[in-house]
Amino acid sequence: MTGQEMIMRKAEEQDVAALHTLVESAYRGDSAKRGWTHEADLLGGQRTDAGALREIVEDQNQTILLAMDDQNIAGCVQLVRVKEGLAYLGLLTVDPDRQAGGLGKILLNAAELYVSENWQAQMIEMTVIRQRADLIAYYERRGYTLTGERRPFPLDDPRYGLPTTQELEFVVLRKEIAR
Repeated sequence: MTGQEMIMRKAEEQDVAALHTLVESAYRGDSAKRGWTHEADLLGGQRTDAGALREIVEDQNQTILLAMDDQNIAGCVQLVRVKEGLAYLGLLTVDPDRQAGGLGKILLNAAELYVSENWQAQMIEMTVIRQRADLIAYYERRGYTLTGERRPFPLDDPRYGLPTTQELEFVVLRKEIAR
């Protein structure tokens, strides 16, 4: 099934278990290495947990959009209302077996449209681990630009994973989405 046949919808409480499985499979461990967007070489342990995903789903200032293939979650993206005019995009996830097929681009477009229409955001930002040059280049091809800002990676917080290097840090990318 192609990305055009995906149905987009907001995540709900009953999606949390399947959502957690998808995120972990795409970011960590051997299953993640089937795709190109994993962090498995930089971080071990978990990417998130069911409790954190549940909090996002229940928060009125956040949402997770799901790309559904019939009853299966093929991908997702987290959106956060930061302040008036600005939204944050995170947790962009595509099933490792579906990566490089256009679903990430479809999720990005859906995310930008959602925050523009629902939150009147004119700007969207994200953080990416600095060492992920291929991923940064992917976002740049989609109109996101590096701001020059860097943010520390929470090296001592196991909720974000177990770093294989102490050199990790985030770079900030932004895109103007005013329509």
